[in-house]
Amino acid sequence: MWIFGAYGGLATTVVLGARAIARGLAAPQGLATESDLCRGLGLAPLDSIVFGGHEMRPGDWAQSAREIHDDNGTLPLPLIDALKKDLKQLSKNVRMGALVNAGRTIERVTGAKKQRARTLRQEAERLQQDLRDFQKKNRLDSVVCVNLTSTEPELASSPAHRSLAAFERAIDQDDTRAVRSSSLYAYAAAKLGLPFVHFTPSNAALLPAIRELFEQNGAPYAGMDGKTGETLVKSALAPMFKIRDLRVLSWQGYNILGDRDGAVLADSENKQSKIATKDALLPQILGYPLHSHVGIDYVPSLHDHKTAWDFIHFEGFLGHRMAMQFVWQGCDAILAAPLVLDLARWCDFAKRHGEKGPMKHLACYFKKPIEADTHDLHAQWRALVDYANAYRNQTRR
Repeated sequence: MWIFGAYGGLATTVVLGARAIARGLAAPQGLATESDLCRGLGLAPLDSIVFGGHEMRPGDWAQSAREIHDDNGTLPLPLIDALKKDLKQLSKNVRMGALVNAGRTIERVTGAKKQRARTLRQEAERLQQDLRDFQKKNRLDSVVCVNLTSTEPELASSPAHRSLAAFERAIDQDDTRAVRSSSLYAYAAAKLGLPFVHFTPSNAALLPAIRELFEQNGAPYAGMDGKTGETLVKSALAPMFKIRDLRVLSWQGYNILGDRDGAVLADSENKQSKIATKDALLPQILGYPLHSHVGIDYVPSLHDHKTAWDFIHFEGFLGHRMAMQFVWQGCDAILAAPLVLDLARWCDFAKRHGEKGPMKHLACYFKKPIEADTHDLHAQWRALVDYANAYRNQTRR
């Protein structure tokens, strides 16, 4: 697995967690791919996954894991110590990432600096070569690429995004206004025909031109924006109001979080990309417009823990108005890491079975799933179950 944003809190939790489970030091709690859903499908074993990635900041996975432990204690020190050699060894697979038109906030929060010694074409070719070298060095049948970088500001639509030919011209003309870092990462994966998971809300990765390239080179992809907390609850709870014909009048949400993600989302441009994915599902599920709002504030002392408070005002029998509230508290990386591992295994499975294009059956993992027919979590889950059962039935014939 190749991770863009390799030393971030989520990526570090993914790597340490996968190695801990593979070595029998932790249970696979939270992994749907380790449940009965996937029994007999032949998904890639966790102990077969080799990790590498691109990162702008110095360090290694052992150092990052220790920082996470010191900040919020979610990664136990005995586990870090037991896996220190593994983490150090895997860190040798990490290469310098790309920072192109990412915005001042990401540059400031990551501590990275612009590196424009290369043209866009040279940068894209360098990223591709890193992926080829990783696959060759580790003798891997395939590489699944996962974007776990910070949320970028929204990229304005451009004629360069409408077709692969137009996008290639923009790359060759070194038009940095037409791309962001995530565009180059997704382009590198698509160019090599590698499966791709877009776990962030950034709109610059799965541009129409890049999606065309994934299709052309026969690679599956999934995205976007992992559904781990408040939006997960919304997608499960909103169908209840629809089933009972309780009309929702207002759904007000408020989120507080820390860590680098919180610092990046404190910027209004970056925040807007996130809010757009969190606030889009209610009208689709309920079938009518309503007042809804999602607020996000940065609270440094929370580190990777987050809290969401939601207030739901609804109307019932005889027009009587009532309210429901819930509070969701959790650690972002702990909630998201098993999803990332699930998605990587599903993408690898799809590639091995000759699939390409958007993996719509993985909608239950995302806030803004590509080409989603519904945001209803229960319907999304049924689509994934049906997908797994279809393959399972094939193997029984």
